[in-house]
Amino acid sequence: MSEEKSSTAYWSANLRLIVGSLVVWALVSFGFGILLRPLLSGIAVGGSDLGFWFAQQGAILVFLALIFFYAWRMNKLDRDHGVDEQ
Repeated sequence: MSEEKSSTAYWSANLRLIVGSLVVWALVSFGFGILLRPLLSGIAVGGSDLGFWFAQQGAILVFLALIFFYAWRMNKLDRDHGVDEQ
């Protein structure tokens, strides 16, 4: 039963990490780049408005940060639950 409980805790934490990453991804790409672009149009960043910046460059930078964050957190999660690679 202990192994089943540990497996459930591992997958629960894994799914929380995935859902959190997807929420950030959706907020940055769809939210800031498309839906909130009119609200962000008055803020200048690098010669253009903030909404355009998120749609063109900011989303890419956030996606790269998400990749590294996900890899770091998954390695920590694997170590904590004893399923890491040696």
